[in-house]
Parts: sequence; C-alpha cells; structure tokens
Amino acid sequence: MLTPTEYDQLDGLGMADLVRTGQLTAAELTEAAIARAEAVNPRLNAIILNLFGQARKRAAAGLPAGPFGGAPFLLKDFGAAYAGAPQTGGSRALRRFVPAEDAELVRRWQAAGLNILGKTNVPEFALMGVTEPILYGPARNPWDLGRTPGGSSGGAAAAVAAGIVPVAGAGDGGGSIRIPAACCGLFGLKPSRGRVPTGPEQGEKWQGAAVEHALTRSVRDSAALLDATQGPDVGVPYFLPPPARPYLEEVGREPGRLRIGFSLDHPLGRPLHPECATAVHAAAQLLESLGHEVTEVPLPFDGRAVAAAFMMLYFGETGATIAGLKAVLGRPARPADVEPTTWLLGLLGRSYSAADFAVARHSWNDHARRMGRFHQTYDLLLTPTLATPPVRIGELQPKPLEQRLLKVVNTFGLGGLVRRSGLVEKLAEQNLEKTPYTQFANLTGQPAMSVPLHWTADGLPCGVQFIARLGAEDVLFRLAGQLERAQPWFSRRPLLVG
Repeated sequence: MLTPTEYDQLDGLGMADLVRTGQLTAAELTEAAIARAEAVNPRLNAIILNLFGQARKRAAAGLPAGPFGGAPFLLKDFGAAYAGAPQTGGSRALRRFVPAEDAELVRRWQAAGLNILGKTNVPEFALMGVTEPILYGPARNPWDLGRTPGGSSGGAAAAVAAGIVPVAGAGDGGGSIRIPAACCGLFGLKPSRGRVPTGPEQGEKWQGAAVEHALTRSVRDSAALLDATQGPDVGVPYFLPPPARPYLEEVGREPGRLRIGFSLDHPLGRPLHPECATAVHAAAQLLESLGHEVTEVPLPFDGRAVAAAFMMLYFGETGATIAGLKAVLGRPARPADVEPTTWLLGLLGRSYSAADFAVARHSWNDHARRMGRFHQTYDLLLTPTLATPPVRIGELQPKPLEQRLLKVVNTFGLGGLVRRSGLVEKLAEQNLEKTPYTQFANLTGQPAMSVPLHWTADGLPCGVQFIARLGAEDVLFRLAGQLERAQPWFSRRPLLVG
C-alpha cells in the first residue's frame, strides 16, 4: 500500500510509470487519493462533488494505458463537460444541470488514462479571481487556510497543492490558471488560443479569450498533458501549426540564450506589493545566472485600455450566460437565481451596444500587433503574476454598503445608470487591481505561464509570469524545465500536508 509520504513524492507521470511497470495498481493510487481527499478536503473545501465510487469502478475495470494511466484527476466544475455528472458552475441556477455529452477535452483526458475523482470548487460562472461562491462557500489555500487559493480554478489549485491529485483540470479566461497557480505554489500554463479543443458544442469560449488546460506540481506533467490534448477537433475556428516535437521532450531541452524583457510597472498605475517585486527581481537574477539576456522594460501594452477591453468582454459574456440560463430553467433568469454581483455584471452587459462591444474587441488585435513588435526584440515578457500575495478570504467581497447598493441596482434594473455614473470604471479597476497582469495574454491569445519561484517571508507562494509569442509553448516549456532544475519547488509542501 502506498504511504502518504510516498504518494507526495510522485507527479502524475511518475504514478503512471509505477502502474505501467506493475509496482502499483490504479486502484491503489485511487485509494491513496481518496484518503488524502478525506483527510484534507473538509478544511479546504476544494472538492464540491466526489465521484469516488465511479473512480474506484474505473480503476478496477482498467484504465487506458495512456501517459497518465491510473493517475487520479479532478475536473473543474465549469467548462469541460462530463456526461452524467452535475455541473453547477458554482451557481444555484445550475444545481440540477447534468451534461449529456463529454467535452472533447474530457475525452482526451480520459484517453490519456486519467481517473476522474470529482469536481472542484469555482466562483459562480468562473467570474472571479477568488473562489468564494455562495452555493458552496469558499475554497481555502493550503498554505494559509485564511487566504484564497485564487480563482477561478481555486478548488483545483487547492487540491493539487494539498497533494490530493498531482494534476487537475483548469480554465483561463482572464488568468484563472495562472492566478491560482501563483497563489498555491504551482506551475500553471495557459496555452495559445486554439491549441486545446473546445468542442463538440462550442467553437470558442469567451470570444476566444478562454482556454482550458491544467494545474500541476511538475512542469513535465503540464507538458505531457498538453501533448495528450493539443490539436484541433471537428469544426474548430482556429488552427495553429502542431509543435515540432512533443512538449514533454522540450522540458528537458536547453532553451538557449533567451532575450527576456521584465517589467514591474503596474498596468493600472497602482502600487505593487514589495514581495511581488522581489519575486520578479529574484527571477531576473536567476535568469541572468543561467545565461539569459534580461532587460528591464516598460510594459509593452496600455494597461487601462486592456482593462477596459477585458471588462467589456466580462460584462457581455456574463449577460449572455444569464440569458442562456433560460434553456436550463425553462424561464428567464431572475435576480434570485444568481449572486448579486453576477446579476449586476449581466445588467452592465446589457447596457452596452453591439458597437461598444465591437470597438473593444478590435483592441485585442491592436494589442496583439503591439506584442508582435515587442517579440521582434524579446523572446519573452516577464512580469509578476499578481500584484499582491494571496488575499484573505472575503477581502474582495462587497462591503455591507456595497451590498445594499447592489440590491437597489438589481431590484430596479439600473445597470445603465451605474454605467453612466462612472462607477463601472471604478468597479473595473477595483476588480483588476490585484490581478492586472494576466488578462492581456487572454486578449492577444498568447501562451503564458506562472512559475513558483518565490515564497514570501511569511511562507506564501508568489509566482512570476512569462508571456511568449503566439504558438510558442515550446519556448515556455524549455525555460520552465530549466528553472525547475535550477530552483526546484516540487518538494515544497504546505503545512496542511506536513
């Protein structure tokens, strides 16, 4: 039987290798994962739907002999659909919704041999950078139970950081892989637009800004999983050239001498937490010691313009999501069906015109062109992942006066008034002040990763972000592998685990 200590020392590929060589069974791995979940999840609230019985049956019946054959896995409760399992998206409006068909991504994850144990906590409709849904309550960070694991893939990050599973599904529409990776000391890569399938029902998510992948402890797990899932499916609207070689091979290859521009500028002109600045400076020094050319640069994009374009997407897609609830509820959604902040976002989405949305959408291409020029000089852009270490649970929730204002606005449908008052700009900046670095790569479609190279003086993870040109996941994996070898983080475990 696998001991907890032995389990902690394995990543997903390591687990699969032991199964493949007959040293472990998938059933033993499943039991070890369930035991860890039962020990720590009551304190974390990371898993909100357990599918342990089904996982045991699949392990006993035999899992596909893919690269992750037998490794336990968790699905985010938003995005990739899993037939027969409830998918609430963190919303009481969807408590009874059960997908009838697997997403193509879920099919590929299962074909890789992953054994799905359950679903992880998310904010309602994956809209927040913290995971505190009213429906399930907050997910907690295993490094400090009073702090957030980030969002929207916060439950996934908490589960991986606490060692329940080595890898968990995640999605990123504005930083929702990279933000929780930074909060929980994990590796988190957002692939390029079009790298991972969104079918069979959706051609793109969030106008192409959102992409799904995973949160992992090791770089090689992320690379091998992307090998297993990358590539177009039927009817895909985007096409990227396939990688020159498997991403798993890139992890062990030397990256060569890279030209890296780093910036500490806050995109919204706000103060940057000293620990986040320290994380970037330390990363720059490490990169120089590894032979890379590192230069401080101003941010190559207009942070306020990016924030405005992203918030237009945010409002519009929330409005569309609320409108789409009619198909599930059998009637138009009402304020009581969703959280107050969600309803306000939907009101704001309906208060803008199609022309307003189109103008904001055009700016995505403007910024992509700007980054194209940046990459003529630099291979990568290095920034903080976040502007602050993980915040305390509840810190970003509406205050009592704001809650009363929300109730009035929602009751009387005053979204247009709120927009005209100038409060939208204030709300946007407040919402993005602590997470202003991640949305940019979603709009341009570029791959980006958060790497756990720094911990604060009080023991909290603090990641740094690298952004590469479109389609250059290979460059990111080569660098990530080099950084992992130079400054390993795999053995760092939160006190919750021991």
